[in-house]
Amino acid sequence: MKKTMRFALLASTVLASAAQAEDVTLTIESWRNDDLSIWQDTIIPAFEAANPGIKVVFAPSAPAEYNAVLNSKLDAGSAGDLITCRPFDASLELYNKGQLADLSGLASMANFSDVAKSAWQTDDGAATFCVPMASVIHGFIFNADAFAELGIEVPKTEAEFFAALDKIKADGTYIPMAMGTNDQWEAATMGYQNIGPNYWKGEEGRKALIAGTQKLTDEAWVAPYRQLAKWKDYLGDGFEAQTYPDSQNLFTLGRAAIYPAGSWEISGFNAQAGFKMGAFPPPVPAVGDDCYISDHTDIALGMNAKTAHPDAAKVFLDWVGSPEFATLYANALPGFFSLNSTPVEMEDPLAKEFVGWRETCKPTIRSTYQILSRGTPNLENETWNASANVIKGTETPEDAAKRLQDGLASWYAPQK
Repeated sequence: MKKTMRFALLASTVLASAAQAEDVTLTIESWRNDDLSIWQDTIIPAFEAANPGIKVVFAPSAPAEYNAVLNSKLDAGSAGDLITCRPFDASLELYNKGQLADLSGLASMANFSDVAKSAWQTDDGAATFCVPMASVIHGFIFNADAFAELGIEVPKTEAEFFAALDKIKADGTYIPMAMGTNDQWEAATMGYQNIGPNYWKGEEGRKALIAGTQKLTDEAWVAPYRQLAKWKDYLGDGFEAQTYPDSQNLFTLGRAAIYPAGSWEISGFNAQAGFKMGAFPPPVPAVGDDCYISDHTDIALGMNAKTAHPDAAKVFLDWVGSPEFATLYANALPGFFSLNSTPVEMEDPLAKEFVGWRETCKPTIRSTYQILSRGTPNLENETWNASANVIKGTETPEDAAKRLQDGLASWYAPQK
């Protein structure tokens, strides 16, 4: 009897030890620090409940610091198991350096179209190194209560847009538009890349820039900077020192009427704003012009090629590629539009407003993300700086465009 008990105890100890040995913790690197609570409270618990033995930790960095922080960690061998992937060049560089694993064989990759996967593939499409998660759409979010109070109609043209800004400014109750230039990236991402596609005609202009048949000094690429230069008068006192969180707070506290936005703001604004919100696409330059929107393949998840837990990481990534995750993510984070081929029914009215523009506007992606930011100077980062300078008035639209063109031509053969 004692012998049997000893064997039973020994067996249970071995099993417990084995189970303990199988338990792994995966760490996710990300720039979405404002999504922390959603991952901790909604997304990760759903995965862990279905996958006992695998724990997941979401460990984001500040957006503007993410690329540098991630590169340092990867070089030092201290990065997390799962890497949130920027689209196109930034992640392709990591793959080419052997820091992201090839995920082409992952079963859930079958749930994505070639277009959805294209932002995280080699140029020849032979390898896909991140599981697509979502795209984001650019436009403007506005305080609908303020618009009603001031009798302002949603602007459809550039002239109507500035007439609305003038009316808001003249009334004095609200800052017309909440955006700062301290962090620089917003000036490019929610400024230049937001309004620009209406001038360079979306994919037509973006592909012409890659082919070298258009230059950044052409009118289609300088014109958006001319509009940005006019924004200075509507951004409120001290916008030069205003950070991204400052701008978010100004809007959600009801102090500003318009926010140049990406759809990624929706969930945070829903939680913080105490007023009714609406959204409108970038106003077209003139009546009758075609409408273009930046519908940008934004975010995916890859695997650190040096993770100590590749099997567990692939289990998580396979789940990220599932319809279950697509529905969970799109509704937990309204404004991040699923790239999964399975249709997702969205519940949020503001998210529905943004995605509805796909029916009337032609989609494109940010002009700097594919191919054109592979060299030095990096066109994406230089566009941040140029856009901020133009808004502040420290660089003219023409000078900014020439500087960017000269930088691109210095390393990119089709632009020489």
